[in-house]
Amino acid sequence: MPNFDKNNSFETDELDERMIEIARVAKVVKGGRRFQFRATIVVGDGKGKIGMGIGKANSVPDAIRKASERARRDIHRVNLSGTTIAHQTLGRVAGARVLLKPASPGTGVIAAGGVRAVLEAAGVKDILTKSLGSNNVLNVVKATFDALEQLKSPAEEAARRGKSVKDLMPFWERR
Repeated sequence: MPNFDKNNSFETDELDERMIEIARVAKVVKGGRRFQFRATIVVGDGKGKIGMGIGKANSVPDAIRKASERARRDIHRVNLSGTTIAHQTLGRVAGARVLLKPASPGTGVIAAGGVRAVLEAAGVKDILTKSLGSNNVLNVVKATFDALEQLKSPAEEAARRGKSVKDLMPFWERR
């Protein structure tokens, strides 16, 4: 849930904002091409809350501002397991597929581009990733969000299976 202060305004100073992409896009009209700029931004608190925003405008600063506002309005909760994720997952959007695998402590974020920005904004410190299929940056970022939304909470999954949370933990955490 977003944090609101007494004046009902959103607390923005705690969110990590990362620029994913700035692209020039064109619309073909009768007189030629009309150019605009599209900005893609990811915001996160580093503790499992992330949001993505896309803004289009005639100038880059306006597109960035719109994207930032939309990202702050669209914040979702992600189920993390310590500094990594609880289980392997595959996110799909259009032709892009992103595979996320949990990693042992000290591994770091093995990812590039938009996937790295999303995971670091979410607060993931140890993870292995692989981008499969399309390398369209926007679709890869959306596929990463899809993969993160598929993550289940270890406590909820243990209750569903009728086991203890310790039985579902990776071997390096069973101590």
